[in-house]
Amino acid sequence: MPGLLLLAQESPTSFEATVYDPVLCLILQGRKQVSIGGQRLSFGPGEYLLVSHDLPVRSRITRAPYTALVLEVDIEIVRKLYDQLEDAVLDDDPARAAETHRAEPALLDAMRRYLELADAPGDAKVLGPLITREIHYRLLVAPSGGMLRRLIRRDSIASAVARAIAHLRDDLRAPIAIPDLARRVGMSTSSFHKHFKTITSTTPLQYQKELRLLEARRLLRTNGASVTTAAFDVGYESPSQFSREYARKFGMPPSRDSMGERELRGERYLLHQDRGHGARSFARGR
Repeated sequence: MPGLLLLAQESPTSFEATVYDPVLCLILQGRKQVSIGGQRLSFGPGEYLLVSHDLPVRSRITRAPYTALVLEVDIEIVRKLYDQLEDAVLDDDPARAAETHRAEPALLDAMRRYLELADAPGDAKVLGPLITREIHYRLLVAPSGGMLRRLIRRDSIASAVARAIAHLRDDLRAPIAIPDLARRVGMSTSSFHKHFKTITSTTPLQYQKELRLLEARRLLRTNGASVTTAAFDVGYESPSQFSREYARKFGMPPSRDSMGERELRGERYLLHQDRGHGARSFARGR
């Protein structure tokens, strides 16, 4: 089914770094832990993780066997539901870009029906879009849907932070100037910094660093880039600084994490990010 993956893993995994696009992960069995900046989330059977913004994360499966349904969240579908929601639903309760919650029976039923359409291609063409819309509605009105409810309004702080994130992802190499980025999304510098950290659990500078290091790792692992080339391609001016920060994040210097070095050690690589494919990016991070 479009945007839906069924994941299975037979054993626990170590932490893997990746970027989650907006996504829903519903665990059927096993347990998972996700770290986002200073925020740590753990969830198990019958619980789900809802991600509303693009987020650099570290995740691992802590209990196996592990089975989960992963569905891409389409923010445009969320926004199209705006006119049909009651004002009471559009609350201002505190919310973050990643939340966990126990799945309500109505959401579980909608996910089950969507999965079953995989065996009925004819029905899927007609009913698939309707059930997808229902799932997004269920997420919007759920206790964990506070951030999605903010994203409904294009002039909201949550939407401003989403635009800032899109700008950072579109041009990793450009030096980040917080005042300029704040003005770009229509906020003061102090307000932007505060709300960015509240929503993403990290600062804009740290967010950009995480993106740069993840992209550099992809270049090393899948493109066979040299350490110097990878460093410059993601915006580092100093390869030595890049190597220090890379080793601090991934536990090994970039020279040992390149495609050639890993092949010599008989290791396989997992990380490969595709912008705009949330469920698949999630799957590669397990």
